[in-house]
Amino acid sequence: MQKYDFDTPANRQGSGCYKWDEAHDPEVIPMWVADMDFRVAPAITEALAKRVSHGVFGYTMVMPSYYQAIVNWFSRRHQWTINPEWIIYTTGVVPAVSCVIKALTMPGEKVLVMTPVYNCFFSSITNNGCQVEESPLRRTADSYEVDFDDFERRCADEKVTVFLLCNPHNPAGRVWTRDELQRMNDICLRHNVTVVSDEIHCELVMPGHVFTPFAAVSTSCQDNSITLNSPSKSFNIAGLQTANIICKNAEWRRKINRAVNINEVCDVNPFGPIALEAAYNHGEEWLQQLNGYIWENYLTLKTFIKDNLPALNVLRMEGTYLPWIDITATSLTSDELTRRLLSEAKVKVNSGTMYGSTSGEGYIRLNIACPRAQLTEALQRMAPIIQSAVNHTP
Repeated sequence: MQKYDFDTPANRQGSGCYKWDEAHDPEVIPMWVADMDFRVAPAITEALAKRVSHGVFGYTMVMPSYYQAIVNWFSRRHQWTINPEWIIYTTGVVPAVSCVIKALTMPGEKVLVMTPVYNCFFSSITNNGCQVEESPLRRTADSYEVDFDDFERRCADEKVTVFLLCNPHNPAGRVWTRDELQRMNDICLRHNVTVVSDEIHCELVMPGHVFTPFAAVSTSCQDNSITLNSPSKSFNIAGLQTANIICKNAEWRRKINRAVNINEVCDVNPFGPIALEAAYNHGEEWLQQLNGYIWENYLTLKTFIKDNLPALNVLRMEGTYLPWIDITATSLTSDELTRRLLSEAKVKVNSGTMYGSTSGEGYIRLNIACPRAQLTEALQRMAPIIQSAVNHTP
């Protein structure tokens, strides 16, 4: 039985919402940036309301209960034992990526990524004076796999010192298996490459798949990695700006702490820690029902594409709420189709080229974390544009 309401829309226009107000056009349906159009778990709202009623919002200290909520959550859900001393809080996973790269690399070194991949990886690497080294994922029928031969060749480059992993992978939708993660680490260890695992989507996992934290795979994985996570995606609290860097290695932690302070992302607001504790201590049932709703949205998308746009291929979504759609059957590039969908259909999606100019071409990314009626309307608007582009394919 569905206890929580994911169908009733929340009017976000005019609230200073980046997703809805950025277009300056009330007719646009935004299906792009990765935040959800669902109200948060009631436990979070109640905890924040209690904090607001206090009426004073000064500089915030992170309390022991914050660390304990993280430790309990990952132990209970993912069988990962975390020492509270390993946790460094910060304002977001993207700042965390930048801080860890700053801490572990020298300018001119290379950071390895598997493309197509989250667009901010590229800027975080280059903004710290490093070079992006791409190992393209290998496309299968409806998904991707790691090209381990290519991955090892690139790790063997002495300039590659860090591997920046996306687990689960955005936008490919993969939830990496334990065997895949261990194999990645074995290769990295052979070539003295440190693994930095962005696990922000770790709770958004679809039926039949199990998320494994990289550091929970084995002792060798934990010793050779740094984990970045946050409840922001899973519980729709990105605007509250709280995230965590989890690192067992004390020397790495010292360097990361220094980078966090150099980048001045060492302070949190009064609401982020409160929301994290409420989510991790009282939000599990809401999260489970959320994942069920997202899965039904994915099935709705698959059915619509099959019935109306059969030339397109929706790739398997093992995790996240961001289906990756193959549009190579159309006559348009990813950027061209994205522009036409916005201008003619009033639907904003992400062009695949954001996630790798080569590996992302021929794809679009769609955010389906919204009421089902909104998803259906967006698809109905998109269909004529895509049908026209398919029909005009040479």
